[in-house]
Amino acid sequence: MGSTSGKGAELCCSPNIQIRNAKPRSKPYKLGDTPGLLLLVKPTGGKLWRFKYRIFGKEKALAIGIYPGVGLAEARRRRDDARTLLANGKEPSVEKRRDKIRAQMQAENTFNAVASEFCDKRKRDGTKSWAPATGKRSEYLLSLLGGSIGHMPIADILPTRYSPPSEELRARASWKAPDEPSSLHRMSSSVPVNCGMQNGKNLASMVHSGPLLQ
Repeated sequence: MGSTSGKGAELCCSPNIQIRNAKPRSKPYKLGDTPGLLLLVKPTGGKLWRFKYRIFGKEKALAIGIYPGVGLAEARRRRDDARTLLANGKEPSVEKRRDKIRAQMQAENTFNAVASEFCDKRKRDGTKSWAPATGKRSEYLLSLLGGSIGHMPIADILPTRYSPPSEELRARASWKAPDEPSSLHRMSSSVPVNCGMQNGKNLASMVHSGPLLQ
């Protein structure tokens, strides 16, 4: 397995100028950059980076960006990453799809989404389900975190990204009962743990010290 170069003109000693000045023609054509990297110039004027390679006896092409958003240096870096995958016996196109799926799944696991799932789960937890008053109070507590971390994937929530909370929000967290901040601390740690995630301790420590209530 390995990389292959596409047919067409080769990039010369001033590749960036050659790429920038490449004009569309009546048919698509390629500008090659060894090993395996090429720029496909389309009749519409679009310039697309491709990495051509061979694996298990078949020639394939991996889309690695659009010029000028992805320049030559970055295209070469992405080409090299794909070559590393090939050297390790992995299929770059398959790995790209897997990365896309992982990113999509992570984006869907925001704090708000996971908190909502957690509350729904506890409301339907048979004999251990929350009483209506407990459910309402829990949803209120978790809503206090929505403004600061609600949109973020659980895995991306780190203590260093937050500043101390305002006095107003500290008051909102404790206006119902003296132990409300402690309840929020326990609630935040329960959300990821009960939804099969590993960030409960980090979330709990952040809420306990106050950086998420802002």
